[in-house]
Amino acid sequence: MKKLIRTSIVAIAAILSFSSSLFAAEINLSVAASLKEVMNELADNYAKTHAGVIFKKNYGASGALAKQIENGAPADIFISANNEWMTYLKARKLVNDKSINVFAYNELVFAGKPELKVISLQDIVKLDKIAIGSPKSVPAGEYAMEAFKKAGIDKQLEKKLVMAKDVRECLMYADRGEVDGAFVYKTDAQQAAKNIKILFTVPQEYYPRVTYPLSLTVTGVKNAEAAVFFATLESNDAKVILRKHGFIVK
Repeated sequence: MKKLIRTSIVAIAAILSFSSSLFAAEINLSVAASLKEVMNELADNYAKTHAGVIFKKNYGASGALAKQIENGAPADIFISANNEWMTYLKARKLVNDKSINVFAYNELVFAGKPELKVISLQDIVKLDKIAIGSPKSVPAGEYAMEAFKKAGIDKQLEKKLVMAKDVRECLMYADRGEVDGAFVYKTDAQQAAKNIKILFTVPQEYYPRVTYPLSLTVTGVKNAEAAVFFATLESNDAKVILRKHGFIVK
């Protein structure tokens, strides 16, 4: 009887230990919406070779994600679509300074109806409705506004802009024909657009380079599985996947 009880206790302990390991293997990701396909592929590849790992993915505007992390939302890894929101969390000591690095780069483009005769920033003032991400939280919108100001057309566009919650919603408005076109990242236009095409690439001199910094959060540093996955994000295999999806890497 004692032997049976001991065996049962060992079995229960093993089950509890296995359950604990499953919880310990949870990785919370807060990632810019434009990286959705890339991160899904990277996470799926990792899960295939790391049994029991569970990814909880949160995609959205970089500013919205940063605010969520500031308010206590679970996040082990944060990837922003600009340096501003990474700096925001760094100043609040919510990300690990030593882990901050550049994940990838992108380009800002204008995508719209194929029949539109629009080939430059100066041409868009002729349009009625133009979608951009809300500059307060969406880096793509912030990049676009910077370009408008440098091109000297910001005042002419004030009543023409339609604000979106993130770059994917921005693209959706254009793809559905609800606006004439949208300022989005090149990778989004290439991957997710169905009814529109890239009409021109915004010259780099008009806006800061689209940069995706990544970092472990202060809680992510304590998550061993998150730290291992984070290392894979900086690997050559990850760069291959980024290039496949149209991103620029070092």
